[in-house]
Amino acid sequence: MSFDDSVPTTTPLPVPPGARTTADAPTRVLGPTGPAPTGPATTGPASAGPASAASGAPTPVVPRAVSTDDDLRVVAPALAGMRELLAAPVSAATWRAVSQVVIGSAGLLVMGIWLSVALSLAAGLLVVFLVGVPILVLTLWTTRPYARLERARLKAQVLVDVPAPSYRRPKGPGWWPSWVAIMTDARTWGHVAYVIVAGLLMTAATALLTVLGCFGIALVIAPLLAVALPDVHLSPHWLFEVVGGVVAVWLAALAAQASTLLQVRLARAMLGASPQDLAVLAAQERAARAEGRAEHLAETRTAAVGAADDERRRIERDLHDGAQQRLVALGVELGVARRTATADPEAAAAALEHAHREVKETLAELRDLVRGIHPAVLTDRGLDAALSALAARSPVPVEVVVPNATLLGTASTSAQAAAYFVAAEALTNAAKHAHAQHVRVEAAVTDGVLRLVVQDDGVGGADAHPGSGLDGLRSRVAALDGTFHLESPAGAGTRLTVEVPCAS
Repeated sequence: MSFDDSVPTTTPLPVPPGARTTADAPTRVLGPTGPAPTGPATTGPASAGPASAASGAPTPVVPRAVSTDDDLRVVAPALAGMRELLAAPVSAATWRAVSQVVIGSAGLLVMGIWLSVALSLAAGLLVVFLVGVPILVLTLWTTRPYARLERARLKAQVLVDVPAPSYRRPKGPGWWPSWVAIMTDARTWGHVAYVIVAGLLMTAATALLTVLGCFGIALVIAPLLAVALPDVHLSPHWLFEVVGGVVAVWLAALAAQASTLLQVRLARAMLGASPQDLAVLAAQERAARAEGRAEHLAETRTAAVGAADDERRRIERDLHDGAQQRLVALGVELGVARRTATADPEAAAAALEHAHREVKETLAELRDLVRGIHPAVLTDRGLDAALSALAARSPVPVEVVVPNATLLGTASTSAQAAAYFVAAEALTNAAKHAHAQHVRVEAAVTDGVLRLVVQDDGVGGADAHPGSGLDGLRSRVAALDGTFHLESPAGAGTRLTVEVPCAS
């Protein structure tokens, strides 16, 4: 007979995510006052398809040592704050604690009886080697499945996750090293101690809860029974009795939470991972995060290099097909004007007029090209003014919300540039493809993160497919270690959220 327990892993304690909020601030609604905004390359027509998910570093799934700091908040909130203390009798934590006392007491009673009988039998037969030792090994081994069930019960009933321990490994093959590993394993003996100590705790908690709870409820309902039943007389001190009953019920709730917290701490110490195991788990988590971070940086670096190459090719194409061709035409017109200046002044004047128009159009194209590379208003006046300039050029009414322009200016140049181009692309798509009637652009800095939200009321169905303008923006944001999240259900508008660290 041999036993082998695999090293279990732990599951992190779920912590409710905090909502990020933005303070109310004056808004600016800017209507169409000029041509459509010019920005990075736009996407194709918005086609129905799944919304693009946020991009960012992969989150490694690794064991995590659960902090005991959450125990007080989750198991015994009445001991953490005055409001929770006053609401203890009606708190969900109290009812979870009562249920776990009832169910846990039953399990501890069964396990306690088994250990008492089995260990007594093993001790009595220990002189007979072939009988006493196998019984002792079997008894100790049964505490491990019980510990696993107890950890699962605590997680289900009181929402606390106790990290599973690792047990001593046999030093060699065969049944005897396996037996020795079980008999000399400190965590296994800790399970036995848990049954004893937690059994005594649950016995005291059950008695205390029964006495306080029943006594308090009886005092509270006694005046109601006196009113409802004619044979029962109302005590002249009924008000004090009701107050005493409420206090008793409140003390019972407090005792339920406190005893459950103590049992959770016992479970962490005797059923859970040892401090050495927790240190190993923390080191594994840090190593996995570092590895995931390195992979993410490698991917974003490759994407950033590819995006830069694509941008250079776009600039070359725009110069070759736009400004260069116009300059060639301008040279031809000036040559015609020079040749015909004496013989045909009117033709020369017409050629000069045409050349003048070409110069103005070439300058406009160059300004648009430069704005697509890096807008001057962003450098000179910051992101707030740059977003207002984009909104002013949009053919769709745009509401710009900037709660704190000064704080927004603390973001790095690269972070502001990324937010600017995301807003430019989103406004272009809202005007050309989404057929939106209104767009809201909100930019704020919170906890060192620049957050940009662009939301329209268009047809939706946008998709950041590979090669699209939105996909290029996603690569730009990912290169800055930011997140890019697109929500665009068909017929329900589009919401684009970008978060970039201000130090990027």
